[in-house]
Amino acid sequence: MTEPPRTPADAQSPFDLIRHWAQTDHPFASYELPDGSRLDVSYAEQLDRSMRTAGVLAKNGVSTGDRVHVHLPNGPQFLDVWCGADAIGAIIVPTNPLASSGELEHFLGDSGAVVSVVADDLVDVVRAALPDDVVLISSSELESARPTTSPAEPVAQDRSALAAILYTSGTTSLPKGVMVTNANYLAVGRACAEHYRVTQEDRWLIVLPFFHGNAQYYCTMSALVAGASIAVMSSFSASNWGRQAREYGATLASLFGAPIRMILAQPENDDDADNALRTVMFAQGVSSSQYADFERRFGTMLIHGYGMTETVIPPTLNPLSDDRRPDSMGNALPGMRLRIVGEDGTDVAPGEPGDLLVYGEMGEGIAAGYWQRPDATAETFAGNWLHTGDVVRLDPDGFYYFVDRSKDMIKRAGENVAAAEVEAVINEHPAVFESAAVGAPDEMRDEMIVVYVVLNSGAQFDADDLTAWSRERLSKFRVPSRFIEADELPRTSVGKIRKNVLRDELRGDSTSS
Repeated sequence: MTEPPRTPADAQSPFDLIRHWAQTDHPFASYELPDGSRLDVSYAEQLDRSMRTAGVLAKNGVSTGDRVHVHLPNGPQFLDVWCGADAIGAIIVPTNPLASSGELEHFLGDSGAVVSVVADDLVDVVRAALPDDVVLISSSELESARPTTSPAEPVAQDRSALAAILYTSGTTSLPKGVMVTNANYLAVGRACAEHYRVTQEDRWLIVLPFFHGNAQYYCTMSALVAGASIAVMSSFSASNWGRQAREYGATLASLFGAPIRMILAQPENDDDADNALRTVMFAQGVSSSQYADFERRFGTMLIHGYGMTETVIPPTLNPLSDDRRPDSMGNALPGMRLRIVGEDGTDVAPGEPGDLLVYGEMGEGIAAGYWQRPDATAETFAGNWLHTGDVVRLDPDGFYYFVDRSKDMIKRAGENVAAAEVEAVINEHPAVFESAAVGAPDEMRDEMIVVYVVLNSGAQFDADDLTAWSRERLSKFRVPSRFIEADELPRTSVGKIRKNVLRDELRGDSTSS
């Protein structure tokens, strides 16, 4: 392999990293396409695809600083547009392919996108939301135009330039656009590459959606920094995950708690552990038994960490050693400054729960703020301290533990009850696959604790048994008042439980009763 003339440390943007590694013969990406076929792309080929895609964008009026709406599923075109837009200083605005026209109206209007690149089967949904002055490029039009379009001339890359607007996957009707710079992308890539010890021989298995920060930040960017490769699946499939890891030679992977549980619910195969996986990172908790079962079944190491779109770099990760703790978010990454504060904004006593604050220079260590939301930016990023909205605690060994979302605390008879603490106990019940605890109006005690329960296959729902289990393991004021059986829990596109849907359902029950 020919050594490139300069190191990735010189890079100013993700595109610069593509251009750097294109001077080698190293593979960049392997894609499993929806029809089951495989496409392999080298770094050199990706550079050509990116520049020709940039040419298509430029022909349609895109220039430096313009926003490019990307409404594509996982696949080669997403990377083509991401890297091509970055090459000419444009800003990608990726959205969930499952979004409705109403949701897209907000994303398109708020971002001021000038071009929308859309999967063929989603054109009608996007067109219904598209302003008259926005150019629509279908995936088939892009595919036919790209090979015959002259490569664009890349602009001088700028570390401080805005590279993406990633809309939060929360449950509000008007999500905020998180501003991510080239410097942000480089910083998270280097942090993850260092922590996970990524080399050119590594390959990330990507099954989470590209419009979300996880697949971009932790997987793709650490691969680009190290000159590693990625294996991109068109969508997540619990039944195919083990096969995909094996067939594509993945050494690293990223998941959430919900996909892990879905994978474990599949029948176990003799060849599940026949893979090259050395580490699987995950966020959002799983039970201790699920953690142990996954490591045993797939012969790999699960690494629990914490991060959000606004932090960009994961503030905490577990070590890659036997010191890792499955129930902990891990230790603070080197160089990260964290605080845990109470309602008055002062630091809490050691071991006490409080709101997590993460320090960083905006546009470098943390996101650059919210697009066109100066008031929200000033509030959430006050003094370069990002207010995460998550309640955590720190133990004497330097391990952080997630307690709950600030807004997910249940107020019961003057006591604050963390929904996550209740769920952790319920999830250990032999009959329970997963659960979600929410607060419901209670005239006497402010709120009652209601737990939605999804059962393991073949298990029987028994509310009395679940109540007895809770009483043996929880303080009296934390014992749920009601259990509700559910076939499944409502989720966002990246697996987070949409508790607002459950709360609205309970309010509806209360209103109608």
